[in-house]
Amino acid sequence: MATQTATFPATPASISTGVMLPAFTLWWREIVRFYRQKARVVGVIASPLLFWVVIGSGFGSSFRTGGASGQQYLSYFYPGALIMIVLFTSIFTMMSVIEDRKEGFLLSVLVAPVSRSAIVLGKVLGGTTLATIQGLIFLAFAPLVGVHMGVVDFLLIALTIFLVSFALTALGFAIAWPMDSTQAFHGIINLFLIPLWLLSGAMFPLAGASGWMRLLMRINPLTYGVEALRILLYPASPAVAPLASSLATLFLFTLIMFSLSFVMVNRRSTKPAA
Repeated sequence: MATQTATFPATPASISTGVMLPAFTLWWREIVRFYRQKARVVGVIASPLLFWVVIGSGFGSSFRTGGASGQQYLSYFYPGALIMIVLFTSIFTMMSVIEDRKEGFLLSVLVAPVSRSAIVLGKVLGGTTLATIQGLIFLAFAPLVGVHMGVVDFLLIALTIFLVSFALTALGFAIAWPMDSTQAFHGIINLFLIPLWLLSGAMFPLAGASGWMRLLMRINPLTYGVEALRILLYPASPAVAPLASSLATLFLFTLIMFSLSFVMVNRRSTKPAA
């Protein structure tokens, strides 16, 4: 008599374990890799800090925002510098996708019995965690520009930083996934993502921009991240959009970027190695 082997359908618990455990492993690998590179950690914080101090101090005597608060430019530029830290950490952390492909690690992950959802989730969460931590560290300089936040404000700021970090990390993953060259990745950063930051209201207010530039700034999702931070840090400052609208836009941006990452991974399913 032939022996029959019983098969059991996958349960939600087993599916969850099959995704979360590999995702956690990839997440932890990103954390360890980043903090083992001391120069990289220092550079991520020091570069925007230097940029904030030099640009803010240089423009401080000649530039004031048009709002009633009369902020100095150093104060106005603070949310933009915070977003710059998040941008640099999120995007450049995803260069590890290209490095992993060259080293053969990505191929070993792709041929393993691991869901591609775990790859996206682990890599993106790793970059998001690093960017969020770096952004929160930069908040230590907030008292220098007269910002004193309560617990609720701090939690909302942390949520905003997390959403921006998640969206930008997912965008960086989607850009890096089909690439084989870090030089090409840097080219995309300089061509697309730096202008995205410049047109977010980080360096100059939307009200003072020309008509076509105001349009670009309004459709730029990063604008609403900067505005959400500015509202939370400086409640009396004029806002492009209410806080709830800015957070909703950021949440939608996050979902779109994360979905794009899944699309890019599945599109490459027939060519796992570059």
